[in-house]
Order: sequence, then structure tokens, then C-alpha cells
Amino acid sequence: MRVEVVLALPRAHRAVVVELDADATLGEAVAASGLPLAGVDGYAVFGVRAGEETRLGDGDRVELLRPLQVDPKDARRRRAARGAR
Repeated sequence: MRVEVVLALPRAHRAVVVELDADATLGEAVAASGLPLAGVDGYAVFGVRAGEETRLGDGDRVELLRPLQVDPKDARRRRAARGAR
């Protein structure tokens, strides 16, 4: 089966399509991708959090998640405060 593994960076992204056995797991897909794992905080399949033992299906997209750099609520408050002046 074919699975896409995606890593989003601040100003770019990297995507790799890997061929795996029919019973492959998310962890196997990540290892086969060869993408750097430094800073990866978790995994998702089509935006839904998943663990390394999650079984994948043909055509799945595995996303390598990085921690948030700014709390979205704080960022929104700062933008609102700047606009209110």
C-alpha cells in the first residue's frame, strides 16, 4: 500500500510517499519516510491523533506533529489588543 508522510515546517513542508506491506503501522511508515524526527511531538492520520501502533490503510496521510510555538488564544488576544488602539 502507499502512504504519504508529511512534516510541516514554519515556512515549508516535506512530503514523502512510501510503499508498505498491507498490515503496516504508523511507526513503520514514519521510519520508512526518512524524514527528520527532531522536534516531532506526536502523530496524526488525516488530522486525527494516532499512536505508532495504529494500522494504516492504502492512501492514508500520516502527519508528523510539532508542538505549538504560541498558544492560539494568547496570539488572538495580542492581535485584538494591537487592533484596538
